[in-house]
Amino acid sequence: MKTLLFISILSVSFITGSASALAQEESESPSDTTSTTEAAEPVAASAKQEGLKAFSKYDFVPGDDVIFFDDFSQDNIGDFPAQWNTNSSGEVVTLNTIPGKWLKMQPDGYFVPDIKNKFPENFTIEYDLVYSYTNAGEAPDFGIAVISKTEGDRINGLVPGNGGCEFRINPYSVNAFDWKDGSYGENNKFVDNNYLQKKNDHSIRISIAVQKERVRIYVDQEKVFDVPRMLYKGMVYDWIRFYSGSAAEGYTPYISNFRVAVGAPDMRSKLITEGRLVTRGILFDSGSDKIRPESYGTLKMIAGILKDNAAVMVKIIGHTDSDGDEKMNLDLSKRRAASVKNALSGEFGIELSRMEVDGKGESEPVESNDTPEGKANNRRVEFVKL
Repeated sequence: MKTLLFISILSVSFITGSASALAQEESESPSDTTSTTEAAEPVAASAKQEGLKAFSKYDFVPGDDVIFFDDFSQDNIGDFPAQWNTNSSGEVVTLNTIPGKWLKMQPDGYFVPDIKNKFPENFTIEYDLVYSYTNAGEAPDFGIAVISKTEGDRINGLVPGNGGCEFRINPYSVNAFDWKDGSYGENNKFVDNNYLQKKNDHSIRISIAVQKERVRIYVDQEKVFDVPRMLYKGMVYDWIRFYSGSAAEGYTPYISNFRVAVGAPDMRSKLITEGRLVTRGILFDSGSDKIRPESYGTLKMIAGILKDNAAVMVKIIGHTDSDGDEKMNLDLSKRRAASVKNALSGEFGIELSRMEVDGKGESEPVESNDTPEGKANNRRVEFVKL
């Protein structure tokens, strides 16, 4: 039996007039986005991080052990990415308004990342998504399915139903149907349409947390779905498939920074009992010490541990991958640690005197830097109890 979690991003067109700003991709290679920065003193970042404020209710904590990561940095512009497969066509592009490399998905096809591992009971999926509309008369269709693969490495023929579920997110509502137990009926939630409409031609962060049967879905800072019994108990999932439907004419989806990770560890036990906590859930802009706002859930959890254990002091240590200059990476890691310290103090009220900072740059890798997954696991922040 084919069992799946199916999450579909379906949006009603609302753009009129000329073609969208992202209709033309840059043909040149993007600017270098590796972990380098100009030399600077490892001074503390500002106590208040502006981007974090909007995520004050955000409780998503990403998985810590990355089992698949792709930002397409290792692929050539114009090629289909080496770690993916498709029954349609697509290419790696750069966009004229948003940094990085992106997978452009053509209509009427499936797009499958080559993930080797089966997923554990608890895992997370994250990716950046850009919608670009050029046709106001269409209702474009785009989605992602998490599947228990039972019939080999096929990219065709697996559809919603058969114990799975489907989500659709448009600028006006969120709907779920064809899920594990149909007796629950459809589950609808209103989403601020003004927010989603303004995000056309802008990057949106999609975050999905699976905890056994439970599924939580976030669009940027808002939790749009939380269903306790969405998946089959004990079912092993091992396949992810994006799709771009035939109704997507005049509409182009782009994805980047696709990340699948094992569910977050018990941070409290790691820090208080074992004396050391390593997290990859605190993210930074490329080559920068600016904390990305989707780090809020992880920071909030760590702050809660420190508040509950007022006598505990910690050293915060930054680590980078090996891309770029070694000295610059060392400096960057120290400044990132300082940013974390100041975010914990400025946003959550943790006393500065309880936190020290340091950075190791690329000098202490935990995995090889030869793969995107290895680099993602080497980019981390460590908390050591003093």
